[in-house]
Amino acid sequence: MSELFDEVDEEVRREQLKKLWDQYSIYIIAGAILIVAAVGGWRGYQYLEAQKAAVAGAAFDAAIVLSDQNKHAEAEAAFDKIAATAPSGYRMLARLRAAAEVATRDPKAGAKLYDEIAADRSVGTEQQDLARIRAAGLLLDSDSYQNMLQRLEAATRPDSTFRHSARELLALSAWRANDTAATRQWLDMIANDGETPSGLRSRAEALQALLPPVAKS
Repeated sequence: MSELFDEVDEEVRREQLKKLWDQYSIYIIAGAILIVAAVGGWRGYQYLEAQKAAVAGAAFDAAIVLSDQNKHAEAEAAFDKIAATAPSGYRMLARLRAAAEVATRDPKAGAKLYDEIAADRSVGTEQQDLARIRAAGLLLDSDSYQNMLQRLEAATRPDSTFRHSARELLALSAWRANDTAATRQWLDMIANDGETPSGLRSRAEALQALLPPVAKS
């Protein structure tokens, strides 16, 4: 009897499954097609993005070669084209390199391009700080200490990737302005940061030696 009941149960289950299939098969098939299409579309997108990145990488390398050959006008045009058409990562790098090419003929114009990058909120914080550093480096000999401070003070915070360079530039700018107190402030910050690179630390010590002795109370 138990075998008979098992056969009946099995038949009932088959009948239920058949009804479910008849009722929902169109949706199941459509869902499967959509999944296959989505996977295929994603794979296709990944392939196209990889191709774009490869093309952009080759163009970027070619632009660097032009720069190394001192063909700055051609390199600038090449980087500008990459910045306008390449995937986002290469666009950012190309903007920075284009500004560097412009700076070879016109430092103030190059600094302006770096300032535009620093002001672009769609750019990452590190890239913004790097652009500030490079703009300040171009203007160190012509800009006032107060302007340099406005440019770089935010980049000197302890968690900033480029804090060491920002502090050095501010120390140099303060020294140029004969602001001994501010110069010492930045040099002390450099000296007290255990992560200050050795080369920068040596330059800071050399600048420190140029300052007048601290008056004894």
